[in-house]
Amino acid sequence: MVSQNPATTHQSSSLEINASRQFNAWLSEQKLSLILTTYQAGKVFFLGLQPSGKLSVFERTFERCMGLYAQGSSLYMSSLYQLWRFENALEPGQIADGYDAVYVPQVGYITGDLDIHDIVATGDGEMENRESSPTNSIVFVNTLFSCLASVSEKHSFVPLWKPPFISKLAAEDRCHLNGLAMRDGQPRYVTAVSQSDVADGWRDKRQDGGCVMDISTNQIIATGLSMPHSPRWYKDKLWLLNSGRGEFGYLDLERGVFEAVAFCPGYLRGLSFCGDFAVVGISKPRHNKTFSGLALDEQLQAKQAQARCGLLVIDLRSGDIVHSLRIEGVVEELYDVQVLPGVRRPMAIGLKTDEIRRVISIGGG
Repeated sequence: MVSQNPATTHQSSSLEINASRQFNAWLSEQKLSLILTTYQAGKVFFLGLQPSGKLSVFERTFERCMGLYAQGSSLYMSSLYQLWRFENALEPGQIADGYDAVYVPQVGYITGDLDIHDIVATGDGEMENRESSPTNSIVFVNTLFSCLASVSEKHSFVPLWKPPFISKLAAEDRCHLNGLAMRDGQPRYVTAVSQSDVADGWRDKRQDGGCVMDISTNQIIATGLSMPHSPRWYKDKLWLLNSGRGEFGYLDLERGVFEAVAFCPGYLRGLSFCGDFAVVGISKPRHNKTFSGLALDEQLQAKQAQARCGLLVIDLRSGDIVHSLRIEGVVEELYDVQVLPGVRRPMAIGLKTDEIRRVISIGGG
């Protein structure tokens, strides 16, 4: 690990993470840490603060890791063909090797390659409740089959809901269903890139075919979006990312209109909140048919800016980008980001070294 200037917090021959001047102070003031995934590089990063106040960057490798959901001591994450549940092995106030949260993979469901995007978990997140009914609380976006689904003890998945315009469950990624928002403790809103009902039909509708649906009514409540992602219900508003235009904003539910709050220099995916702030992930667009030719390109050109990869902290009161984290090198795309309130410096146990053999916990009787 090399630091060449005060803003550079982690650097190697292939990865460099640079925080803005006040980013670390913001983490400390808000009493939180962050987790982010990059399926492109197969990494999950845990960002916190070292005792010295410098940024702590801890990474683990999980192939095609994408969706994240944090609830209490639990952390859910999707990977290439599995959905994982991690548990923090430390008690409140306990420290292990300088970390105050150590996430251990406790359950892994084999789902097959469903291209799982967003994940949520219903209920109160207590272990006792889940152990009596361990599969009922997890809901995920099954993008390959264009539906919402849950895990199963016997099958790859159990379908729960599909958009009204999808005529059948098929492994065809018809509309690119991707985002899922909770409201009042239950899954409520989803985003899709299109309303297509043919295999890969969404690829022809990237510019303005995006929509938001209310799954409680089966109604489409907004259209005309460009590759929307990451819907989240927060402070009585439905926030989302209009990714193809680089816009962070919210949906006016009465008018069915997306209201942009901030332009972000990158392809947006991943959204989490704390207090008066939003944390969003931005990526460098791939130069292929999926990401090329979007309005984002024109916006960047007009503002004489280049797309970047990293995190942005947006003040909800003003719409200003007040802090940022830039990632350079091997990582060019992010998928999701989650805030960990009350955690200063998190890490996780992985599966590629033998340390997983020595992490043992005993449940209460």
